[in-house]
Amino acid sequence: MTTEPIDVEEPTLTIDELAARAGVTVRTVRFYGTKGLLPPPVIGPRRVGHYGQEHLARLALIEELQQQGMTLAAIERYVQQLPTDLSVHDLAIHRAVVASWAPDTVETVTRQELERRAGRGLGDDDIERLGAMNVVRHEDGSYRVDLGLLRLGVQLLDVPLSQDAILAARKVLIEHSRAAAHELSQLLRGEVSERAAQDVKSLSAHMQPIVMQALLTTFQRSLKEELHEWLTDSEER
Repeated sequence: MTTEPIDVEEPTLTIDELAARAGVTVRTVRFYGTKGLLPPPVIGPRRVGHYGQEHLARLALIEELQQQGMTLAAIERYVQQLPTDLSVHDLAIHRAVVASWAPDTVETVTRQELERRAGRGLGDDDIERLGAMNVVRHEDGSYRVDLGLLRLGVQLLDVPLSQDAILAARKVLIEHSRAAAHELSQLLRGEVSERAAQDVKSLSAHMQPIVMQALLTTFQRSLKEELHEWLTDSEER
């Protein structure tokens, strides 16, 4: 699931800066390096190792896998199966796929706990934007937070798009994903209507990850084609 190469910032982070950005310890970064979970740093002047966005993306993926309860051995197997030429964006997509399997969980937390789970400080404007995205709801001094959407919502805080554009995009995604899910479910129902209940359960268990992968791959390629056409038109103008 690779995409065309894009311009990525050169590795400029020291190991201390990388650890701080990722919210882990320097010892953890080094440990992951010895396990092959992180590529080696680029060695610069004075033999100082420099890290970049790929390392950050891999650390984020590892954290997501841990959140899903995977052991270190399972994470090692998962990472080893990934193509070696994955871009930062490809790694982000893998992380999104892993996060999508998280159970729907809504919890009531304090402001301090909300910021801890968000991995950053949140101002009142940030809370308001997360509320507009239905990620957080303020209730009597506490916060009802959708943990399945929190990471995505926090990432959107830094995207240079207006709140109206983000909400409009959310509406488009919900409408079209529900339409696709409805049509696919109708197709599968017709296929299994004559089968035994056990066969239906077995087919459902096998089809869900396959359909998810097919939808993701199709959407990713379609979006890449749309962006390519958009950029081509912009260059011509």
